[in-house]
Amino acid sequence: MKITKEQIQHIAVLSRLNLSEEEKDLFGSQLSSILDYMDQLNELDTRETEPTSHVLSLSNVMRDDIPTSSLPGEEALKNAPSHAENFYRVPKIIE
Repeated sequence: MKITKEQIQHIAVLSRLNLSEEEKDLFGSQLSSILDYMDQLNELDTRETEPTSHVLSLSNVMRDDIPTSSLPGEEALKNAPSHAENFYRVPKIIE
């Protein structure tokens, strides 16, 4: 499918691109090649092919959410640089 310079200019305007004449020629031939390839793909018989949203089968890889006991407070505070009672001590950031 041959794309005209007017169509390339229209696409450039919609894309907010300033294209030189050389770029219009280059992109026009590239877009024509892409559309020619799409025409080839349209010739394939896909009546027996089911539509897919992804080529690989996907499944949820999340584990089941099973409640367990939480980490004891003393254990959680063991590696804290500073703590007071059962709380982390952090520098004051709001004045």
